[in-house]
Amino acid sequence: MKKQIVRVSVLQSAKVAAIIYLIVSLPLAVLMLIPSMLFGTSLTGVSVGMLIVMPIVYGLCGFIFTALGAWTYNFAASMVGGFEFTTSEVSVG
Repeated sequence: MKKQIVRVSVLQSAKVAAIIYLIVSLPLAVLMLIPSMLFGTSLTGVSVGMLIVMPIVYGLCGFIFTALGAWTYNFAASMVGGFEFTTSEVSVG
């Protein structure tokens, strides 16, 4: 059975992406802090402030670009139709 996604919620998609980007960036920020702790902040330029700022910036960028992408998808889907995919029933177990 073919299905078509004709519209996605811009705000809901952006909120979910922002949370995902924020969560994914936390371990990255910590990993970037390790060399700073080992060799001193003067060598790497990484500070504890970056641990706070980086996830927030990633989350904001994720929100903005996902909202833009969802809006663009809705615009394109209204003109030519949305993504099509085929589904099938799956037995549990």
